Amino acid sequence: MAEAQRRKWDRKETLNLVDYVILGEDGVFLSRGMGRTRNVSEGGLLLETHRALKEGEEVLITLGLKEDVVRLRGRVVHQAPPMDEYRHCAGVKFTHMNKEDRELLKRYIVALSDR
Repeated sequence: MAEAQRRKWDRKETLNLVDYVILGEDGVFLSRGMGRTRNVSEGGLLLETHRALKEGEEVLITLGLKEDVVRLRGRVVHQAPPMDEYRHCAGVKFTHMNKEDRELLKRYIVALSDR
């Protein structure tokens, strides 16, 4: 089955700044970094960072969407080959976000669709 057919949500290309925190076992803080989105959907995003993230890592993400900020939790589900030594991309599946942040994200994605 083609990848597009397996996806529950359509991804929209977008570049947004992201602050992320990598959590270890039991939610212990491991590290923090900055990155940007390459695409986003209601179920996840493709995160571009300056260092490689590992499959299975749990991340807390603060995502800037125009005037709004959305906070969510996710898990790295795949790692793309690096574009160069400073640009790595990881697919993050959302595992938790509160209702208000979910609604902000949905509105943002709809606005991207209307472009």
